[in-house]
Amino acid sequence: MNLDQFKGVPYGETYNINADIVAGRIAIALSAGRLIFLTDVDGVLDLEGALIPSIDTKKISKMVKDKAISGGMIPKIECALNALNNDVEKVHIINGCKRHALLLELFTDKGIGTEVTT
Repeated sequence: MNLDQFKGVPYGETYNINADIVAGRIAIALSAGRLIFLTDVDGVLDLEGALIPSIDTKKISKMVKDKAISGGMIPKIECALNALNNDVEKVHIINGCKRHALLLELFTDKGIGTEVTT
């Protein structure tokens, strides 16, 4: 993570950093196999609001361009694409408010969120 952006910030001052960006950069720095975003929505949704269980980077890029993905999902998607382009194998976007969300996403065939791959 480039810390040059913090130069000139006085000691003790609050500095707002997007947690999605930090998580993505940490995953890249650690050469993580997976990056998992826990959010308050089920994952990436289509225009009708239905969950997209699995999506690749080409389709994600088209959805962003077509404005089918918006709001708070944009930074997650941008970080997902960056992570995947930097050797993270998979990114998961899941609803962390659901009971056993991580277990259900990682250890069931269907999962409960969206898996993003290259």
